[in-house]
Amino acid sequence: MTMGTAPIILWFRRDLRLHDHPALVAACDSGRPVIPVFIHDETVEAMGAAPKWRLGLGLARFAKALEGQGSRLILRRGRARDVLEALIAETGAEAVYWTRYYDRAARARDSEIKASLKERGLEAQSYPGHLLFEPWEVETGTGGPYRVYSPYWRAVKDRGVDAPLKRPDAIPAPSDWPASEALEDWAMGAAMRRGAEIVARHVHVGEEVALGRLGAFVQHKIGAYKEERDFPAVDACSGLSENLTYGEISPRVIWHAGWRQMQDGARGAEHFLKELVWREFAWHLLYHFPEMDRANWREEWDAFGWRGDNDQAEAWRRGLTGEPFVDAAMREMYVTGTMHNRARMIAASYLTKHLLTDWRVGLAWFADCLIDWDPASNAMGWQWVAGSGPDAAPYFRIFNPAGQAEKFDTDGTYRKRFIAEGNRHAPDTARAYFEAVPRSWRLAPSQAYPKPVVDLAQGRARALDAYEARKAADG
Repeated sequence: MTMGTAPIILWFRRDLRLHDHPALVAACDSGRPVIPVFIHDETVEAMGAAPKWRLGLGLARFAKALEGQGSRLILRRGRARDVLEALIAETGAEAVYWTRYYDRAARARDSEIKASLKERGLEAQSYPGHLLFEPWEVETGTGGPYRVYSPYWRAVKDRGVDAPLKRPDAIPAPSDWPASEALEDWAMGAAMRRGAEIVARHVHVGEEVALGRLGAFVQHKIGAYKEERDFPAVDACSGLSENLTYGEISPRVIWHAGWRQMQDGARGAEHFLKELVWREFAWHLLYHFPEMDRANWREEWDAFGWRGDNDQAEAWRRGLTGEPFVDAAMREMYVTGTMHNRARMIAASYLTKHLLTDWRVGLAWFADCLIDWDPASNAMGWQWVAGSGPDAAPYFRIFNPAGQAEKFDTDGTYRKRFIAEGNRHAPDTARAYFEAVPRSWRLAPSQAYPKPVVDLAQGRARALDAYEARKAADG
């Protein structure tokens, strides 16, 4: 084969869509055959139970979308470099294209692969698509990355965002397809066990569904978004974090939909765009500070007296703290695979402050249980709440779950939606928690609701004492 007819391997990762896909468009515009590939490598293997299961659902849906375009999704398992080299040998491909991803493991893997391919005289091209702005393209006036969200927002809000690319009319197919492994053989949902059946009732999988969710949101909800988004019982949010996580919709598509609404005077549109840029800021930070998902962003917190994992943290994980707002949040995650953003802040604050438990304990649990798990947003969110991170809330800002419930769930609708104990007429969402959790926990809705594991006033006082001790140690 010559470079003009040799196939391009299009390596899909977190970009399972056909619209606004720069790498896909470039491959199709080349006129060369395109072989779409997904590799179950060590980064996939390391994923938590819920996101790995949800990724499997996304792959199945995306494979069907490709089939509708006369193409296929080739599935291979193994070290990415080894898999790509084998496919190149099998197909005669002379190019590999992919969408950039920005966490430490992905960057190391991709850099190694790009260098190896280029050494062999092969084409290796990476493209944008996961973010609105490449992390190295947004700098402060004096150079270097932003460390605070507000000036980051001001720096990007008036930047032009390119219009989304159209879906290619056709994906050129090779004359011979390489063999593919079977998705079901990967058993990507094995770790979910019986919880998969429960969470499956609440997933929204695939590009077509994502575009529909966006359309419904901008048509019916965006006007009241700013006023209603903090109330977990109100269906006020877009829900698109799930789809963004797997690239089933691009941030540019979302940005332009929100921007049009803002230009038309929709009241909540600018705040919606700010939330999209909050995700951008998280990735900006993780790119420039790649240890953010495992180490205190503020080094002075290394000596802080957080506890490691403990029995109270286990009660938190199980949604059995005796604080209804916290428990409802944790149970929402068990039942739906997601958690309302306000509830995430309350649950995280309770763990790190009232229970004085290391934020990494919570980060790991969310990474295992959330179908919309995003490594950058998860890390920044936990460190923001804990006080150890960039743009952090002051440590002494300790969310009182009872006070937050009174303010944001005044009539108890959210708590009743997910807590069944003591309610003979508990809804299915509350009872589903007991169907989703491990049988070994021996839980039933007929049991009494647990007593609080810590008195809120005492927990707050303990956290403030620890904060003052850290300040004193700093001198």
